[in-house]
Amino acid sequence: MPRFMGLVRMEEGVGTPPQSLFDAMDDYIGQRAAKGIFLDGGGLYGTEDAVNFVVRKGEVSRVDGPYAEAKEVVGGWALLQYDTVEEAVADQQEFAELHAKHWPEVTVVATLRQISEGPEEPGA
Repeated sequence: MPRFMGLVRMEEGVGTPPQSLFDAMDDYIGQRAAKGIFLDGGGLYGTEDAVNFVVRKGEVSRVDGPYAEAKEVVGGWALLQYDTVEEAVADQQEFAELHAKHWPEVTVVATLRQISEGPEEPGA
């Protein structure tokens, strides 16, 4: 069964999502957890405490947040498992539509990426 990483990116500092989105997401995630689709996931704090290790030309340097140059940050993640790629894509669209309905004033990018299990091609 193909596994996927779902990521939610948004502008940092846009505030707390409305309670209606939290409620809708609890229902959405609960249904998928019961079906074995949602394996794990959660929201992320802002970049004020984030730490990046940058490898450049064989050297490692540490860069602490916050990152003023960042336009978008990952605000949440999910590990998901579906029978088919098509099911995963359709469900990710439903996830994005929940955000459009409950938090329309914020731009959110909901990304779905298939997890590599080895050297095979995506969708295998």
